[in-house]
Amino acid sequence: MKSMKIDLFVVRHKEPGTPAFIRKYSDASIINAGDGLHAHPTQAILDAFTMYENFNSFKGLKVSIIGDFYHSRVVRSNIKLLNMLGADVAICSPTTLSPREIRTLPIKYTHDLKEAIKDADVVMGLRMQLERQSQGLFPSLKEYNKYFGIKEDMFETLANKDAILMHPGPINRGVELSGDIADKPYSKILDQVQNGVITRIALIKHLLGGDSL
Repeated sequence: MKSMKIDLFVVRHKEPGTPAFIRKYSDASIINAGDGLHAHPTQAILDAFTMYENFNSFKGLKVSIIGDFYHSRVVRSNIKLLNMLGADVAICSPTTLSPREIRTLPIKYTHDLKEAIKDADVVMGLRMQLERQSQGLFPSLKEYNKYFGIKEDMFETLANKDAILMHPGPINRGVELSGDIADKPYSKILDQVQNGVITRIALIKHLLGGDSL
């Protein structure tokens, strides 16, 4: 790798810690594009950027994240970054999909979906990773949607007036998000997709010696 004189690695790998391993053998910049269940930093950056676009501040911002934490690298990076920025983070999921290491972080944890959504500024659903549900951690997708699916009436009744809906995608309609809630004006899911391009271009440009962020 040194003989190739690489300036930047963009690494996505199923094994946690792969970017750190590469760092031992190269002085090049490294962007972690997702390593196993460990982290997904660029997703957290684009999510934070999307929130800032809508609220202009993180201080006291109530962010509720709902879904499958057991298989999610997104939630780990989001919790870390949002805590650094001063947001108040709450998470909601079945116990079987919420490992102890997540529940011991400086966040609020609940099993009650209504409690999680109440007075939230940001409600973020996480994808149920269907390809990994063979472990039987939840009885059925129908039951998951009944107790943890984000529903339009619940969002509009309980969340703050100017609250936004987010999801890192891809969405399983009828599982994490019910009805057509993903298509409502308060849904910023497509904004997240656009902001993912913007923030990653900026990050690459910065690491390659371009203008500062």
